[in-house]
Amino acid sequence: MDPSKQCLICVPLTAKTVKKMLFQLELAKESGADVAELRVDLISGFDAAADLPVLLKDKPLPVIVTPRAKWEGGEYKGSEESRQDILRMAYDLGADYIDVELKVAGGFIQELRSRGKDSTTKIIVSNHNWDFTPSDEEIHATIEQMWATGGDIVKYVTTAQDITDVAQVFHFLSESKGPTIGLAMGPAGMISRLLAPKFGGYLTFGALCKGQESAPGQPTVQDLIEVYRVKSMDRDTMVYGVIGKPVYHSKGPVLHNKGFEELNLNKVYVPLLVDDFNKFMNVFNRPDFHGFSVTIPYKEDALKLCDRVENAAKIIGAVNTVVRETTGEYQGYNTDCEGALSAIEKGLRHSGLANNDETPLKGKLFVVIGAGGAGKALAYGAKERHARVVVANRNYERAKALAESVGGKAIELDQLSDFRPETGMILANSTSIGMEPEVTRSPIHKDALSAYALVFDAVYTPKQTQLLKDAAEMGAVTVSGEEMFYGQAFAQFRYFTDLPAPESAMRDVISKPAAAKKG
Repeated sequence: MDPSKQCLICVPLTAKTVKKMLFQLELAKESGADVAELRVDLISGFDAAADLPVLLKDKPLPVIVTPRAKWEGGEYKGSEESRQDILRMAYDLGADYIDVELKVAGGFIQELRSRGKDSTTKIIVSNHNWDFTPSDEEIHATIEQMWATGGDIVKYVTTAQDITDVAQVFHFLSESKGPTIGLAMGPAGMISRLLAPKFGGYLTFGALCKGQESAPGQPTVQDLIEVYRVKSMDRDTMVYGVIGKPVYHSKGPVLHNKGFEELNLNKVYVPLLVDDFNKFMNVFNRPDFHGFSVTIPYKEDALKLCDRVENAAKIIGAVNTVVRETTGEYQGYNTDCEGALSAIEKGLRHSGLANNDETPLKGKLFVVIGAGGAGKALAYGAKERHARVVVANRNYERAKALAESVGGKAIELDQLSDFRPETGMILANSTSIGMEPEVTRSPIHKDALSAYALVFDAVYTPKQTQLLKDAAEMGAVTVSGEEMFYGQAFAQFRYFTDLPAPESAMRDVISKPAAAKKG
């Protein structure tokens, strides 16, 4: 990759004092950032004449000086003239960049240039929309106005109300006629920050650490570098991701990106917070978006969208893996089934609860909580292994339909705590009950768990859910959703790459995060 075309990583520094900002500047350098933005409007009692020379002297990396105006979302409290004086002083002191809002850029830049003073300072002309993403036509017109001011770099920032808004950001970045920064703020806009290098962005922003973000949806520098490998990303990078709502709890990006790194593949895997599955798939139906993991609540939507679906996924009625073929068609798979059932069988064998049969689930009463995509995978897999299946669900009709499809029995979820026809049963929770942040919830009363030999929970954040804690206290063998997660993810990795997953390295990056970060 040509270093001169590499997307820079910029850390916005949000300290309230000059001393703390200088400390943050050193931390930004250590973090691997390329640039730091000095948000001087956030410094209490900022005195440009006294403080700017201190901030700019012996700086460890290039800096952007930004006294953001209140009318542009900043906190500068002085007059507009004094704010512009800060920019003039930063320019004269040789700051690497100054950030000037479009609203005042035209006259301000003309005045700076007319002074005839040589300067290496680059002028960023910025525009922020904190409410929504305008149309392509409006964005194009605004960007043309920004270039007409005579600035060196254009920074157009919008707010994503839906992830498909980010497509407009990628479009104007790809078509830019000069150095351009393009981002979409908010949770739905996260991929604009992660994929900025792929679409030609001049720089992207990363916070020093969680809690120090200067705008909504900002990842950390560490994640940008270590998880998403933005410094090696280019226009040929193939994009994969996990589609869901919620999605930012997913460990999929850490896992898959580690696999790509181990095999030196020019691919990246990102979280995709999607509100409308079909809309997202239509907008991002392009060759460089090559494959997707699909999680709650879109596995059945994925089944309907795919042009071709493997037989197991058809029977289960849910797709959790979508691959875009070279023809543009979508191929659907379900790797949940094998991932979950293999984890449960492994748990039975390791605990001594299995006989020598090829399938230790044969003849066992297998209770599935939930009748969605994961529930269907568990019920189907249990039936294939000759277990007797019971489905418990809030919506009894859905439970009944799933149970009948696998020759099983249905009960309502509120009957589950009193359902104890025998001991030594297997319980498998496929719902999101107990997932962060509602970690104290469980789908079944603790006392009822005494009837089960093994309890499996598809939830893996947290690893030890309330259900698993209760089951362990009642003497059951427990299997975390993390094992299902690994199994289905390794199968997905093969579909994404046509290569075996480097399982050991991928497991280690999840189970030993501290060591991985140090390494």
